[in-house]
Amino acid sequence: MAEEKKMAVALRYDVDKDKAPLILATGRGPMADEILRLADENKIPLYEDPELAKLLSKLEMDREIPPELYTLVAEVLFFIYKLDRMSERKEKLINKMREERAKKR
Repeated sequence: MAEEKKMAVALRYDVDKDKAPLILATGRGPMADEILRLADENKIPLYEDPELAKLLSKLEMDREIPPELYTLVAEVLFFIYKLDRMSERKEKLINKMREERAKKR
């Protein structure tokens, strides 16, 4: 049986601009690697769900996801939201520690 190639899908959702998340890019194999590289380079969080990636990869790029997938994609967006909040808290804590260290000098 042939090994299944890696798949990646890039989404965009701007609450102020978009009615629903948009498919920005999809790819398999080397294209998936490039999508993942760009995400890493730009510190974009990743969410791994091969089945959802398969579904989303069948959609046209620059199009909103259909309402049938809202719930699944909402789970991804919530995960990313939680990561962003944790990152903000971590950054605040690091800054506070730096300030306290600077005061001691």
